[in-house]
Amino acid sequence: MKWLPSLAFAALLGVASVAQAAMPVQPTLKVTTLDGKPYDLAAQRGKYVIVNYWATWCVPCVKEMPDISRFVTAHKDKVEAIGLAYEDTDKADIQAFLAKHPVSYPIAQVTLDKPVQDFDEPRGLPTTWLIGPDGKVAKRFVGPVTEASLSEAIGLSK
Repeated sequence: MKWLPSLAFAALLGVASVAQAAMPVQPTLKVTTLDGKPYDLAAQRGKYVIVNYWATWCVPCVKEMPDISRFVTAHKDKVEAIGLAYEDTDKADIQAFLAKHPVSYPIAQVTLDKPVQDFDEPRGLPTTWLIGPDGKVAKRFVGPVTEASLSEAIGLSK
């Protein structure tokens, strides 16, 4: 019975691979930001796009937000970002949170009952996808990102 944990682990890896494989290579994302503007991932072609799932109650999410803002500002000719507030709360609560923790990129709310279709539901927060200039998924991060990890993934020097 010593093989049972190994088998369970292998099965878990298989499930994770199947779930990852279900995500389109070139995902679409059309949302309305908290300020009422439409956001279309396809309109960002030619730049890297950071698609960041976060929540107001997530300490690592709050910690990474300034890094993402600085990175986007420093590389605005090559990089965009969209924050997806992944929580069921009032829009006004998220806006009040952002007034205390401002970011340099648009934020949209994604509720648990209406997830974004082309992106896997996050298993933990923060979860970040890096979309390449060609519109394809370049990398997925589970856990907080930093300016350094984003630079490395894109191949930029600080």
